[in-house]
Amino acid sequence: MIMRMIKMIMLKIETLKRILEQNSSAEYLLAQGLDGKTDPESFKACVPVVTHKDLEPYIQRIIDGDTKPILTTKPITTISLSSGTTQGKPKFVPFNDELMENTLQIYRTSFAYRNSSKQLVTKGGIAAGTATTNVFRNSKFKTSMEGYLSQCCSPDEVIFGHDFHQSLYCHLLCGLLFREKIQFVSSTFAHSIVHAFQNFEREWEEICNDIRTGVLSNRISAPSVRSAVSKLLTPNSKLANLIHEKVSELSNW
Repeated sequence: MIMRMIKMIMLKIETLKRILEQNSSAEYLLAQGLDGKTDPESFKACVPVVTHKDLEPYIQRIIDGDTKPILTTKPITTISLSSGTTQGKPKFVPFNDELMENTLQIYRTSFAYRNSSKQLVTKGGIAAGTATTNVFRNSKFKTSMEGYLSQCCSPDEVIFGHDFHQSLYCHLLCGLLFREKIQFVSSTFAHSIVHAFQNFEREWEEICNDIRTGVLSNRISAPSVRSAVSKLLTPNSKLANLIHEKVSELSNW
C-alpha cells in the first residue's frame, strides 16, 4: 500500500513537471513569476489557488480571438461549456489538442451511450459546446474509434442530432432493435442514464408501436435523424410483444 502511494505521488510530480515545462511560456505562468521552475515547491509558492472567476478575464480574451499563449502554450481549439449547475449559467473551459487526446483515450476505453448537442461559434471564431459535443464533433473522434468492438448502436445522425429529446427517443429505440448485440450501457454522466430510463418509462408504448408497425413516430421530425432510423425499422410484432410483456411485468421502476 505504501509503495503504491509513493508511486502515485511520483506520478503526480512528473505530471506537474510535464505540464509546467510544456506551458512555461504561457502568459499566466510568466506573470506568476515561476520563471521556468517545475518543482512542486516552487509551483505552490508562486501559483495561487484560484477559481474559474479569477481566470475569466483570460478566458474571455481567448473567446474574443486572442491567439497568444495566454493560459497554455498550445493553441486553444475549442471552448467547452459546463452544465451550469453551480452558478446557474455555463462556465467556459478552454480545450486544446492535448486535452482532446486525453479525453479520446477515455472514450477508447469505454463508450456506448452517446449524445451530442449543437456547437456555437464565439466572437473569436472558436467552436464552443459541451465537452462531449466537442469530443464527438472532433475530426479525430471517428478515426480513433474505428476498430473497437463496442460501437454505439445508434447512427451518427442520432448522436449528432440537434434535438436532444428526439435523439434520446431514437437511442432507446435503437437499443431495443439491437438488444442482442448490446454489451454494456455507459455515459459520461450517470444522470444521463437515469434520465434515459425515465423517458423510456413514459415512452415505451410508443416505441413498441414503432417496432410493431415498422414506422417511426411522428415526434421525430428532424429529416436526417428520421431517415437514418427509418432504415433500421421493419415490422417486428414478435419483438414488440416481447417488450410489452416484459415491461408490463414491472411494478416499481
